[in-house]
Amino acid sequence: MADSASWRDHPSHTLVRVQDDPPVWSFGELRLRRYRAADHGIVLALHREGLAQVGLRPGDGVYYDHDFFRMEDIYLRNDGEFIVGELEGGIVAMGGLRRADLVPGGRARAFGGYAPGNPTLEAVEMVRLRVMPAVQRRGYGTAVVQALEERAKEFGYRVLRADTTELQVPALALYRKFGWTEQRRETIGGIVNIYIEKRLR
Repeated sequence: MADSASWRDHPSHTLVRVQDDPPVWSFGELRLRRYRAADHGIVLALHREGLAQVGLRPGDGVYYDHDFFRMEDIYLRNDGEFIVGELEGGIVAMGGLRRADLVPGGRARAFGGYAPGNPTLEAVEMVRLRVMPAVQRRGYGTAVVQALEERAKEFGYRVLRADTTELQVPALALYRKFGWTEQRRETIGGIVNIYIEKRLR
């Protein structure tokens, strides 16, 4: 990360909440806001590009995208959040929070399961962290993680959970920087999935 110090040292590169509901933040020239239905195509393409970048593909048992077709149900109407980062009018970053009981874990996740489950706000998953390759290493992933953690605390969750693969080295490094700890590993279709967690209170 040769250029990481430059954005950290710049005074405008601090995450600032500029609107409460729906939430909006600024981070230098990046604007973070809640996902809208019109964003669907761009967000789905960014997700697929991010997975392709690390060699993940449909059918590998880890790749799945069915939640992008139920954004309201899974994220926005069920004590969750999904935000996008805009730069010069285009979406270049994204990430979401969803109740940990809504989508199954492990191998079952790739098959599109969805169940409302227990409404107790105990654990929430931070998912779909993506930054367009052309603008990576500017701190945008950090800004998304900070904004989503802020929202998780506002909802009253006790635990943040996530999973990533051994292939997604930058994502794993970003989580660890924010104090997440590894809980376990699982091999799915020859790919090592790493489950991590952070206690909020």
